[in-house]
Amino acid sequence: MDLHTTYLGIPLKNPLVASASVISKKISNIKKLEDSGVGAVVLYSLFEEQITQESLALNYFLERGTESYAEAITYFPELPSYNLEPEKYLEHIQKAKQAVDIPIIASLNGVSQSGWIKYAKLIEEAGADALELNIYYLSTSPYIDSAMLEEMYSGLVKKVADSIDIPLAVKLNPFITSLPSFGKELVDCGAKGLVLFNRFYQPDLDIETREVVPTLDLSTSKDLRLPLRWTAILYKRIQADLALSGGIHNGVDIVKALMAGASIAMSASELVGNGIQRARSMLDELITWMQIHEYEKVDEMRGSMSQKNVAEPAAFERANYMKALTLFDNDFRY
Repeated sequence: MDLHTTYLGIPLKNPLVASASVISKKISNIKKLEDSGVGAVVLYSLFEEQITQESLALNYFLERGTESYAEAITYFPELPSYNLEPEKYLEHIQKAKQAVDIPIIASLNGVSQSGWIKYAKLIEEAGADALELNIYYLSTSPYIDSAMLEEMYSGLVKKVADSIDIPLAVKLNPFITSLPSFGKELVDCGAKGLVLFNRFYQPDLDIETREVVPTLDLSTSKDLRLPLRWTAILYKRIQADLALSGGIHNGVDIVKALMAGASIAMSASELVGNGIQRARSMLDELITWMQIHEYEKVDEMRGSMSQKNVAEPAAFERANYMKALTLFDNDFRY
């Protein structure tokens, strides 16, 4: 089977990519990922807040009022212990490039257009093959409308893209008013790929202790449906590579991602929850499926079930809304 694919103009030996997770903090784990067969590795994110502790827009809107409501502070992790420090992160890229032959994609997480953007160029100089910009910002202000937010995003993407020569991918959240239009705008600003999607982690409340409880639930294959739908809608409408992230747990999930139109399928939860070696099993499952269904190349299936190619494209647009609502009509006992 020919599993080769291309992402951001970079040739990959297969479409399974290890997305940003705690696994990539250790060089030994990155080596294990390569040995298990992944096509590339996205390193754990370097956060804007780790680079500068100035009063940035993100800190202002997220932390405003926490001195009045002490319990609100527990929504956010202690940043110094959350990840690698900036200088160490650059060194980590260098060591990863020396340790493995597969592409290494660095990850920056931020929203402002402050001085932290210079690290995009430093990341390139450290040897990263590409950069994933993770725009993780949850607007909680009634004074920031969608136009302002999207303008902030697109301005940031353009500034980062103009500062580097390596390809840039943008990791989005699904809560965009018009995702196709906004995706095109980001591509016009210099993005070579879109990663669908980022996950917003939702804290729980302990009603006995009156504390906010951070939670992190690993994904399941059911989480594939949302990015699958939008990948299928955006395929060939946006002139950029699409990476499906969220819900990739087995070979069939990879097949679905490819058929929707993704260039690569990104997985983290499966590798974190069940071990790095699962990457090899997932690729074996992909190969077995291709053999049974007589596919010789992954390129042959890409986009075959996108909105562009299915008989009922409206099923993607409306998410098969009416049909889904009637699924239990005959089973429900009144």
